[in-house]
This record gives sequence, C-alpha cells and structure tokens, in this order.
Amino acid sequence: MRELNYANAIKEATDFCLQEDQSVLVIGLGVPDPKGIFGTTTGLQDKYGADRVMDMPLAENGMTGVVIGASLNGFRPILTHQRVEFALLSIEQIVDQAAKWFYMNAGQQNVPIVIRLIIGRGWGQGAQHSQSLESWFAHIPGLKVVMPSNAHDAKGLLISSVEDNNPVIFIEHRWLHNTIDYVPSDGYRVSIGKAKIVREGSDVTIISHSYMVLESIRCAEVLTSQGISVEVVDLRTIRPLDTETILRSVSKTLRVVVADNGWVQFGVSAEIVSVITETMFDKLLSAPVRIGMNNSPSPSTRALANNFYPRADNIAKIISEMMSKDLDMKALFPKSDIPLDIPDPSFTGPF
Repeated sequence: MRELNYANAIKEATDFCLQEDQSVLVIGLGVPDPKGIFGTTTGLQDKYGADRVMDMPLAENGMTGVVIGASLNGFRPILTHQRVEFALLSIEQIVDQAAKWFYMNAGQQNVPIVIRLIIGRGWGQGAQHSQSLESWFAHIPGLKVVMPSNAHDAKGLLISSVEDNNPVIFIEHRWLHNTIDYVPSDGYRVSIGKAKIVREGSDVTIISHSYMVLESIRCAEVLTSQGISVEVVDLRTIRPLDTETILRSVSKTLRVVVADNGWVQFGVSAEIVSVITETMFDKLLSAPVRIGMNNSPSPSTRALANNFYPRADNIAKIISEMMSKDLDMKALFPKSDIPLDIPDPSFTGPF
C-alpha cells in the first residue's frame, strides 16, 4: 500500500473535493503561501485558480461570515484557521449562525462548511497558541467535531466532512502533520461519528483522540511486555460521540483510562467518563481515570512543559496502579534525547 504523511493526506483530500465538486472553495490566511498551512494547501491555487483557492485578510470573524453566506448560496467552503485560538475571534458566527441556521429555518437551509482548526504544542508557542479547545465546539448542538489521529483517517474524514450538509469542525494536531500511514489514492470516505478500536486488549481500555492516540498506543505496546493487555480506542470524532464502541470496549475490560488532548476539567474526557459511569458504574473493577493537561495555561519553557503534557509513561503509571503492579517507569520509558516540545527528529520548524 502507498504511504503518505498526514499533511499530504489533507492536501490530497482537498484536491479531490475541489476536482469532484465545483462548489468547493478553499479559504484561509496563508492558503496560497509557499508553506501552504503546514504543507496542506501547497499548489492548490496554481491548479484551481484564485477564485476557488484564496487567501483571507486578518479578519477571522468577517471571513467566517463570508463562508457561511457562501454556503447558503450553493457553495461548500473549507475555511482554515492556522491556530484554534484564531477561531475564537469568530465564535459568534460559528455558534450562533453556522450551528443554528438549519434548526432556526426548520431544516429548509443547510450550512455545508468545514472549518479546519489546528491545535498542538511546543517550540515556544506558549499559552496563547498551544491550547486544545475541542470541547468548546463539541458542546454546541449543530456542530460535528472531527479529530483524526492518522493520515488515513485524515483524508477519509475530510472528504466526508466536505460532503456533509452541515458544519463540521475539523481539528488537526500539528504534531501529526509529519506522521506517515497507508493512504489509498482514491477518494474514499471514513464515516463521521464512528470510533475505531486500533489495538485489541482485555485488561484495560485507553480511550483517546488525535495526538494522544499515538501516546496511548506506545503505552499499550510497552505494557504488553509486562503482561498487561491494553485495548486502545481512537474516537476519531468527538461529536457525535460513538458511545456504542466505547461501552463495548469497557464492557470487555471493565477498566478505563481516558487520555485527553486538553484540560480534563469540563473536557472531552469528562463527558466520556460520565457516559461510562452512568451506564455501567456497578460493573467496573476500578474507578475510571482521566489524564490531560494540567489545570493552568500552557507553558512556554521546556522545563515547565516536561511536567505539563501527558505522555505514554504517565498513562502507564495510572494503569500499573489500577492493575496493582509495581513497574519501573524509568526503565520501561527511557528518557528521550528529543526535547518534549519537538515531535520527532525530522522536525525543523516552524509550526
């Protein structure tokens, strides 16, 4: 099978949608820039022209209103904000217009837009550019929120999102853009609202999404060598939430850790733990545990970042305690020479 990195999978999906449907537009600050939003839009304006692939000014609220208006007039825009924080300037348009239009008009008008938001950490981004605010959007009826963890799902979910008739918030973690997966060349779809069990296990379930899926898989691989069988569920979509897959997995293992990308307080992990405890509290062998960012703004310095973001060893420590096993975490997870705020040795910046 063909391998492709996450950024090119996003670009290939966008290219496919532009080619298949003349109503698709691509709009965003830096879309035609040589760096092409982390490589996800390079060359698209040359191929499709500036009337379909266009830059936007520093006017996030205004441009979000423009794409909502375009969607009400027969277009399917893909709007990109290079940081999730930039979308905060357009939150009223997203929450009060895009999310509610279908309902306020008795289902007579759809708002088929995709808003790409980029989250992530590291490289000195600091408190204002390192947030994971997916739970904000997942709280709103009328929005779908998609967070693929790998290149294969990124392509299939983006195509499904563009073809959806109502607004989809498509969130990418920038640490994923260089990761590689097997990606078919055709225009396949991955269903919105369907989680996937990416690793089978019998002792404990880890539920995660986006970048934390990679940390969860790493944790599972190490713990397997210690006799702990770990199942990993990749949510892929956080709204609608695939509670059926979640409950099926936890019903098998009866223990669960939820690894969140953001803060655990009032977050995605809180919703998942609520669903589990409300449904099967009396069957669990131990209390569900959440892990995510510490309850403070994101730090800029590496010294502080080392104890801020959750990693595979942090998840493993929780599971070892849950399973009443005394494991040497330092031996199992040797200290890496790669600083915590750099995703892999190939990374040269900037984000």
